[in-house]
Amino acid sequence: MKMRLRPSVLFASLAIGLSLIGFAAPGQTNGGAANSSDIREINLDGLKQLIQRDPKDTRPLLINFWATWCDPCREEFPDLVKVDADYRSKGLNFVAISLDDISDIRSLVPKFLKEMKAEMKVVLLNVNDPEPAIKVVDPTWDGQLPATFLYDKEGKVIFKHFGKIDPAELRASIDKTIAGKQ
Repeated sequence: MKMRLRPSVLFASLAIGLSLIGFAAPGQTNGGAANSSDIREINLDGLKQLIQRDPKDTRPLLINFWATWCDPCREEFPDLVKVDADYRSKGLNFVAISLDDISDIRSLVPKFLKEMKAEMKVVLLNVNDPEPAIKVVDPTWDGQLPATFLYDKEGKVIFKHFGKIDPAELRASIDKTIAGKQ
């Protein structure tokens, strides 16, 4: 089942205001993301910073946009946790970007992450207007969740998927990127 929402509906729950609380360095892990103090709120500038990357960080970057209220997101999350566990030591930098309501940053989001035994870095995107955020990520993206993007060491998107991922397809792209073939 694919979730198709207009971007304004998708991000409506996030219309609380812009605020940059902080942003962890690209190599930082959540240390078991279930700890709500490790989940940072980011705004559009934080999203841009994440995507533009630090030139010194040559690791592939996997970004997944998800929400606890999105059934396909919840269904694919165990596969993403396994991908993170399998590839972190091989140099993959994985950031899960939650589109939950900001009020859920201390409750639903960490509870879900703890249930999933997730250890990847997690941030919560908080923007007034979803369109600029969507366009920063990918002009062809309509805001559908989940959405997954893999960037190579130069910051070029080498894999993108809207909807629930096929783990084998994602792993094949990660393998190529880590081997330096992309």
